Amino acid sequence: MGSAPYVGGGFGHFYAYAPEKFQYPIDRFTMGTKHQLDVLDRRLAESTYVAGKDYTIADIAIFPCYGRLVKDWLYDAAEFIDAASYTNVLRWADAILERPAVQRGRIVNRTSGNPASQLHERHDASDFETKTQDKLEPAK
Repeated sequence: MGSAPYVGGGFGHFYAYAPEKFQYPIDRFTMGTKHQLDVLDRRLAESTYVAGKDYTIADIAIFPCYGRLVKDWLYDAAEFIDAASYTNVLRWADAILERPAVQRGRIVNRTSGNPASQLHERHDASDFETKTQDKLEPAK
């Protein structure tokens, strides 16, 4: 759980963001990421969530790095890492994305895309119903 941001983030940095492309760090972090995805995929073949049948902080911590990566929402790299081969990680990511709290959380601070999926500031639970950008901005 703790290494996903370092390894996955290192992959993203060298693969997508580094100003110069050096093969060694790209290869090194790609292999580390693929190793962690393989371990995660094998674990998720045995259980619904990372720690078992219940959704836990482990899922919450790992999803932003690896759930979003296999869904091709990070670095435009799903094909490069062969995300489709991690079928259990994809199933897990889809299950997490179905959770109402995750759906709500994904729109907080979002500033692009469909205005109905943007809640620039959240101060109260009612903001999800009354303060998304489609309700605040006049239709054009």
